[in-house]
Formats: sequence, C-alpha cells, structure tokens
Amino acid sequence: MSNILAGIFAKHSDYKKLENDLEASGYLDSEYIVYLSDDHHNSQYMVSVEIKNRDLTDKTRQIFGENNVLKTYLFENMSINQASYSNLKRLIDARSKAEIHSSPDVRIKVQHDGMNSEVKA
Repeated sequence: MSNILAGIFAKHSDYKKLENDLEASGYLDSEYIVYLSDDHHNSQYMVSVEIKNRDLTDKTRQIFGENNVLKTYLFENMSINQASYSNLKRLIDARSKAEIHSSPDVRIKVQHDGMNSEVKA
C-alpha cells in the first residue's frame, strides 16, 4: 500500500508552481491533492501526495522544501482516496497535540540562608 506525504505551506507560497514542480517530477494530477480555502491568495494551504516508494518520499520532501513548506507529515498505509481534508486534519491535530513542545528557559532559584549574623540591626 502507498503512503501519503502531506505538507502545510506558507501564505506567500505559490500552489501553481508546486503543482508544476510535482508534475514535472513525474506525478500525475491524480496522485496529489491541493487543499485551498476560499481566499487561497492570502492563506496557508495543504497538499497531500501519494508516495509509492522511499525514493519518492525524499524527492517529494525536496520539492516541498523548494516551495516554502512549513511542516510535513508522513501517513503510512494510506491511499490518495483516503486523504480527505477532514481525515488528514484530524490526524495532524492528533499528532500536534502529542508533540512535546520546547519549554521556555527555566531559571531555578537556589535556596539561600536568609538573614545571617552579618546583618546589623
């Protein structure tokens, strides 16, 4: 069974260029989906590509990188027919919640002796 590589792209990224790059690398238009909002000129968009072998994963990640991808997700044992927007969004949300995000710098206070005999009244 194939895998799905999904990518979330920056607002200023051109989805038409990405489509052209994918097709120039050998993908058919039936092997990828571009998910656009109604205002596709000023919003992020997502793309899913059906991956049939490991070499294509690296090649597709490279194409995504050249087109300002923000984050990629690999879903194993999934076909392009199962890659509906709602299904992928649900899986991405679950993965995002499971990630451990870096915490801010933590400063640890050391215990001090408080007032001592050096303090004069």
